[in-house]
Amino acid sequence: MKKSHVNLTDDHREELKAIRSKGTSLARTFKRATALLELDKGQTYVAAAAISNLSNISLSKLSKRYGAEGLACLYDNPRPGRPIKITAKQRDQITVLACESSPEGSSQWSLRLLADKAVELGYCDSISHSQVGEILKKENKTSPG
Repeated sequence: MKKSHVNLTDDHREELKAIRSKGTSLARTFKRATALLELDKGQTYVAAAAISNLSNISLSKLSKRYGAEGLACLYDNPRPGRPIKITAKQRDQITVLACESSPEGSSQWSLRLLADKAVELGYCDSISHSQVGEILKKENKTSPG
């Protein structure tokens, strides 16, 4: 007799089949749904891993997460990412600065000049020239220099 790694409810089984039938889910969500359905059929980790293209360890973790969280195990938890250091107000100040006339001795603003001037004027503590370029690109302005 095969060991049942996951026991899906009828509602969960139908929802997983619906996820697999739609082509709009992420690849990892599709793989996890496939793996849960295969484990529910009584497949071994090795067989389910071959079908779903996941490792045995991932399948083990997935089945444990399903037991604890239900179908929320299909989706990744949000990741915090890097905190934003430049605020919208600071971005606006840098954009306005780029639109002003260039400093004496320069025919136009360079990204490095803009970064140095933004720090000098106290718009921010520090900013790189590449960040200035990204700000101007996002604001749909022609990037100087």
